[in-house]
Formats: sequence, structure tokens, C-alpha cells
Amino acid sequence: MSRLSWIAAAGAFALAAITGSAHAAAPTFEKTACAGDYKATGLKVDCGNLVVDETRGDPGTRRIKVAVAIVHASEPKAGLPPVIYLHGGPGGSALKGLPRLLASKASREFVALDQDWVFIDQRGGGQSVPNLDCPGTHLTDAGPPTDQDARAVVACLKGFQAKGVNIARYNAVEVAKDVQDLRQLLGFKQIDLFGGSYGTRIEAAIQAHQPQGVRAVVQDSPWPPEADWTVGGPAMVSNSIDIVMAKCAVVAECAKRYPDLKAKLAVVAERWLAGPQTINGKTYAADDLGGWLMDASYFTAGVLPRDLWKVIQGDVAPVADFVESRDYYSEGQFMTHLCKEEIPFESRADVAKGTENDPIARLMVAPMQRIHDVCKAIDVGPISKAEQEPVKTAIPTLFLAAEIDPGCPPELTKAAAKGYEGSQVVIVTNATHGVSRASPCTRKMIRSFFQDPTKPVDRSCLPAADTPMAFTYTG
Repeated sequence: MSRLSWIAAAGAFALAAITGSAHAAAPTFEKTACAGDYKATGLKVDCGNLVVDETRGDPGTRRIKVAVAIVHASEPKAGLPPVIYLHGGPGGSALKGLPRLLASKASREFVALDQDWVFIDQRGGGQSVPNLDCPGTHLTDAGPPTDQDARAVVACLKGFQAKGVNIARYNAVEVAKDVQDLRQLLGFKQIDLFGGSYGTRIEAAIQAHQPQGVRAVVQDSPWPPEADWTVGGPAMVSNSIDIVMAKCAVVAECAKRYPDLKAKLAVVAERWLAGPQTINGKTYAADDLGGWLMDASYFTAGVLPRDLWKVIQGDVAPVADFVESRDYYSEGQFMTHLCKEEIPFESRADVAKGTENDPIARLMVAPMQRIHDVCKAIDVGPISKAEQEPVKTAIPTLFLAAEIDPGCPPELTKAAAKGYEGSQVVIVTNATHGVSRASPCTRKMIRSFFQDPTKPVDRSCLPAADTPMAFTYTG
């Protein structure tokens, strides 16, 4: 799981840009100018669009565009294939922040050093056409924060359908086919894959359905096909917050500053669950608190005790900041994936199971159930049980999982890896979602694994399991 946002005006503009098609046609690749400024990266970047039929094999289908950026290696090494980068979400974007990513110190340690890296905005999002954005709506991994948001997303998707978009064709299986079309058009005999968060779900679809030419795979913060998004989802969020609070309790300064966090947070959660809270002239709902808790434990665990204490003391600035920044998905793309790959295999009623005595988990129930409501109201075509099957593959795969992750907990990785012959599983102590983003050690692993995926990665740089977590107390 992981992270963007936007109905009518943007949708109409995107649709107008789609090239029509009177017959099924072969995929093509067209070079274009890059939308971003890559001068500061010091790297050569070529951009273009994969142009494919929206519905393969349908003579009456429209043509769509999948935006691509090819980042050339600074010191290419013979024999190493290019790496295809698969972003998370679903509904995120790889190209939007790519210039900043490539200029960062972290990416310089493993991206485009001796291998070209190819970044794709998966069909339906980012710079690709169409972009299934729903302006004016809000959506997080926990789901639509209000009933109004849920209804708006449904209306948005039906609007796209009315304009001729086949929303049944925006999902992991279709993205996997896009990757293979791109591989062939660019003349790559082999490719490696790097995916983060829901990008690992795309990797799983490639490994299960379209594995041609795939040499090695890195899954950062894995989300396997057999996992349940909403059923058990509230508990995953609650558990990740529990882990952080427990780590705070064994660090003397953290424990002294923020005593009895768990009990105090439970009192606050119960109060918000009892009804909307009006603070400093603004009204907040339980969904706002729950969405913030999930988001904060994804990426900012080091400041979570500090921010929890603020909320406990009545300072809701962390929640307010979150509420103002919930537009990070293309909501339509998010829902076409979930309604095809996740929700058909889960029960709306079961979302609440096991949450009765856990107020933190109960904060997640209503928004996660709204995901079911959206999926019930739209038609994404036939559902295949194959989308829920564990992957079995012999393609060398490196799994990198964070100890603290409310969306992709390490237990899911350990279970899924059993079907990956010869896989390597690395669980990083004190790490949060998007392990490679903050861990120099795992960045070294990624590079060495792609250089030779048959060798065990060096784990000596990993923190020990009992390493205390570092917390920030100011700000």
C-alpha cells in the first residue's frame, strides 16, 4: 500500500488527448520531451509514451498512453539489464517527483549507476493518458474519509465510463502486459524489476502472468496478492502504532516525556469515535484521526510519540496538517485496482471483526468499509480468483520489509516469500514503509543483488533486533 488525488474538467481534458483507434493495433513507443527538469541530476534522461490499446484484442478500443522516463546509467556495466521501476499506490506516480528523486543523495547510491532505470507512470495515473483523477475528492489507504467522498469517487468513475473509458482495463494484470510491451519495443532482452509498496503487487502480477525476460526482482515493502486490504487492515494499523509506543516506553527520555501513551491515546480515540470534535473552530471526525494515525505510522514513526502527545493534550495540528494534504492519489486508478484485485475477495462485515476492544482499530472501520461501498457501485468486469493466489516463481527475488508498517507488515512478506524459490527476506529493525528510502544498508543490498542475484546479500550493516529506536522530541 502506499500514495496522490483529483472529476470532470481534468477528466475531460485527459480524454480529449487520447488518440482514437478504429482497429486493434500493435503497441508503439513515441519519443517526447520530458515534462520535468533533469539538469540537476547530472544524468541523461529520455522520455516518451508507450501507446497501446486500452483493451487488447478489441478492434473498437481506444489507444492510451503510458508515460515513460528512461534514466541512463552514469557508468553502464556490460551484461546488466535495465531496471523497471514500479511505483506504489495504486494511484501514485513515478514521474511527478522523479527529478527530485534522482538528485537526492539516497538515489545516487543505487539508481542508474551501472544499469539504466526505466520509470513508468502506470496506466490511469500520473502523466499517462487518461489519468483517472477525481478532482475535489479525498482518499487515503484507509479509504474515503467521508460518505460524500465515496459517492464522489463513484460518480467520477461512472463519468469516465460515460466518456468511453473501460475501467476494467486499469489493474495489475494490464500493467504487467504494458511492461512486457515496453520491454519488447525498447529492445530489452532481459529486465530487472524494482517495486515499492503497491508496486510490488504489480511485480507479483508480472512474475505470475508475464515473467518473460525478468532476471531479478526487488520488492520494497511488499504487498502480496493473497493479503487482505480491509479485513484485518484496522488491526495492522493498530499494531504498528503499538510497536512504536512500545519502543518509546523502553527509551528513557521518550518514556519520561510521554508516559502511558497507549492508555491515553485510547481515551482520545474513544472520544473521537463518540462524535465529531470541534477544536479551535474546526470540526474533525474520527475518520480524520484514524487516517492521520495510519499515515503517520507509515513514514514518521520517529516523531509519532511527540505528535501523539500533542493530540492527547488537545493540540490537533498534526491531524489538521494531514487533513489538508490528503490529495496524493489518482482516486479512480486506486479504486479500479482495489475493486478488481482486493475487495472481491473480502467481506465488508468482516472489516469490523476483532476491533470491538481496540479503539485505534475501530477508527479505521468506517473508511475501509467505504472502499467496499465504492466497489459495489461500479463495474470493473469479470473477477478472477487468480488475482488472490500466492505467487510461485523461481525468479530471484529480494524482499525488503520494515518492522513498522501499517499497510505492509513484515508478517505478510514472510508468508508470501515461501512461494518464491531461493528468495531472500530482509526485515529491517526500526524501519518504516519504503525501506530503501531511509536505509543506506538496504540500498547497498539492492545494488549488489542486481549485480549478482545468485549471491546472498550482506546483512552485516543492518541494525540489531534490539537496537533502540531514535525519537525526535522537538518541533
